[in-house]
Amino acid sequence: MDMMNMTMNSTTMTMQMSFYWGRNVTILFSKWPGNDQHNPGMYILALFFVFAIAFAMEPLSVWPTIKPSGSSVVAGLAQAFLYAIRISLGYFVMLAVMSYNIGIFIAAVAGHTVGFFVAKASALSITKPPGPEPSF
Repeated sequence: MDMMNMTMNSTTMTMQMSFYWGRNVTILFSKWPGNDQHNPGMYILALFFVFAIAFAMEPLSVWPTIKPSGSSVVAGLAQAFLYAIRISLGYFVMLAVMSYNIGIFIAAVAGHTVGFFVAKASALSITKPPGPEPSF
């Protein structure tokens, strides 16, 4: 048996071990998004799903969870809960990228990039002191 084929319960599963283009991909769940070459809708949905997960990770990384008036135990639990969600989303994106599909990879990188931009731009607008804009 070579490295590309794995036998599981008398069925053969082929795993891609290098980047490739194409809609015939399985990510996160078996038979999802499917391999119907005539209907690209599920593949496009998978791209949006990976983009959304990667996007959601970035605001969670800058979201303030500790309130000065709250209990330290409650604040710690809230922060731990958000951390668990962020790490879970990160593992989902990692597993999706491990499908080695270039479209999924681009969707993940684009989601992280847009999410980073939105999260940092909103964080900077909150911390920006009021006053006139500097003119150059």
